[in-house]
Amino acid sequence: MIVAFSVTPLGVGEGVGEYVADAVRVVRESGLPHRTDAMFTSVEGGWDEVMDVVKRAVDAVAARAPRVSVVLKADIRPGVTDGLTSKVATVEHHLRA
Repeated sequence: MIVAFSVTPLGVGEGVGEYVADAVRVVRESGLPHRTDAMFTSVEGGWDEVMDVVKRAVDAVAARAPRVSVVLKADIRPGVTDGLTSKVATVEHHLRA
């Protein structure tokens, strides 16, 4: 599965980058395939391991913020691996055609 999620601390002021970095650090240390962009972090793996990473990322932000907002989207497709790369490659292929 691939999960794209964002974790936003609330009640900490306008600048939230250092809090978001806490969540991204958890994802990077997980060892799972991942990508971070301006709006979301995507992580790929089995259901339990991905959801564990999401929970730990949220917990990392919640440890420093009085409230946390989470947005999550999941693509559950058994048997597919390397979806983070292959899905983008497919789109790029069609763009070149």
